[in-house]
Amino acid sequence: MARPLGSLRSRVFAATALVAALPTTLALGFATRRVTLEAEAELSRSLVEAARLVEQYHRARLELAAERASLVADLPKLKAAVAEGDPRTAEPVARDYRERVHSDVLVLADGGGRTLVSLGADAASWAGDRAPFREEGGRLLETVEAPILLDLGGEAPKLLGHLTLGFALDAAFAARLRALTGAHVAVAKDGRVFASTLSRSHDAALLAAGGEGTTGLDLGGESHVARRVPLRPGAGSPFVVVLRSRAEALRPLHTLRAALFVAALAAVGLGLLLSWALARTVTRPLAALTDAMKEIAATGDLARRIGLGRPWDDEDARLVARTFDVLTDSIARFQREAALRERLSALGRLSTVIAHEVRNPLMIIKGSLRSLGREDASAAEVRESAVDIDRQVARLDRIVGDVLDFARPLRVEPAPVDVAALVRDAAGAVLDDGAEPPVRLALEPDLGTIVTDGERLRGVLANLVENARDGVRAAGRTGDVIEIGGRRADPGRLLLWVEDRGAGVAAADLPHVFDPYFTTKRTGTGLGLAIARKVVEALGGSIRMESREGEGTRVEIELPAAGPATEEAR
Repeated sequence: MARPLGSLRSRVFAATALVAALPTTLALGFATRRVTLEAEAELSRSLVEAARLVEQYHRARLELAAERASLVADLPKLKAAVAEGDPRTAEPVARDYRERVHSDVLVLADGGGRTLVSLGADAASWAGDRAPFREEGGRLLETVEAPILLDLGGEAPKLLGHLTLGFALDAAFAARLRALTGAHVAVAKDGRVFASTLSRSHDAALLAAGGEGTTGLDLGGESHVARRVPLRPGAGSPFVVVLRSRAEALRPLHTLRAALFVAALAAVGLGLLLSWALARTVTRPLAALTDAMKEIAATGDLARRIGLGRPWDDEDARLVARTFDVLTDSIARFQREAALRERLSALGRLSTVIAHEVRNPLMIIKGSLRSLGREDASAAEVRESAVDIDRQVARLDRIVGDVLDFARPLRVEPAPVDVAALVRDAAGAVLDDGAEPPVRLALEPDLGTIVTDGERLRGVLANLVENARDGVRAAGRTGDVIEIGGRRADPGRLLLWVEDRGAGVAAADLPHVFDPYFTTKRTGTGLGLAIARKVVEALGGSIRMESREGEGTRVEIELPAAGPATEEAR
């Protein structure tokens, strides 16, 4: 009877299946647990943030109310009305100011504490009562008071009375907190809920949410987390209960768990299938080798053929060893020859590019020299030919410089550089002729300075602007704007970019744009972007390109503000 794991195929299958299924199962459990813990932590953080927003909103509301009360109490018109002590005179003035400050209650009292005007509240209940919170007409009011003083010059001011403004902590107040925090809120005091964004059937449960910190709360069978926010310190002060639904917050987690479970099942199934295929793939050659070994064993040549280096090994085993050695030598020789062919191929590409680039300036110089050699050449023609020769010599010098810059080690000289000035200089160096397309600078106002090699970075930016200019012209959109921008990225990093709406780069060419000798232009050495990447990396940064054919190109450079880690390119 065959054992379950008696064959090599079954053992390979069992081992690979275990390797495929066990990590997936462990990863699923780990990911589910971590996601659950993170979701719970995020729920607590959001509740703490909501409570903080409630405190900030209430504090700002109270400060604004106190400021309004002080301003109104200092108005001459109100002082005059209170000084007369006539309620009929003071009421129109008080009504006008109540509408202006949008208070729910406005109470005026004279210097003796007698209520002159009470708008929005019962006058009798306010006599001599200066509590910051009070219940009236089923509402909870928060009040602020300001004295009404008459300035007597050098003497102490005379107290004319008091102005009290009251603001209701009602459903509108709760709705504003709900909109601000995104959480449900309830306003309560002394065992009574005065306003809530939930059903009033939950009032008793909301009053039970006490103590400091986050607590659990069950409302109608649905789990919530709640936090109590006192509006003022001290016992008996009203408080706001801020709460979020745990089920609502964790609902996306259930979907994620289901998706992870399905993905895990699919991964395990695929792993088992691949394990079976791997077992067959591994054991089939071994079975063939076993059959061959059986044939060798039948001839009595097994020890000699496996090349154990024993004295009785026959020539066939030695031939296998020698053949293997020859094979490895052949592979090594092939690699050396392949590397040589690659170097020769690169040299050929470089020679072709340089020959093509050098020939054109030489032909122009040759034509200009012929013009200079004519006896009837005018002064204007001589100047034009001299300008052409100078321009082509500069072009040849640039070609040679590009090749040398790419070939030799790059040394940078970091120093503090004004980023905005450097960007403007780079753009002006390319576009100083005033030709289209125009350039727009999109620089943050406070880019400041960074430590880098300004000359080399200026050269990179000028090359990118020149490429953008060529791309816009190739697309026939010379009226479009080239954008050169810069902003502070992560702490200690600077992001620069050059963006255009030119011809763009084909998707197949995009992975090769920074390769040496690769170019999509009719002319060019293909070293511009390769040198740009070399310079940026030497400056401790990175460069990347995003482009769509026919839509435009965006090149981004990210640099450390503190400069490269070393002054030489690695």
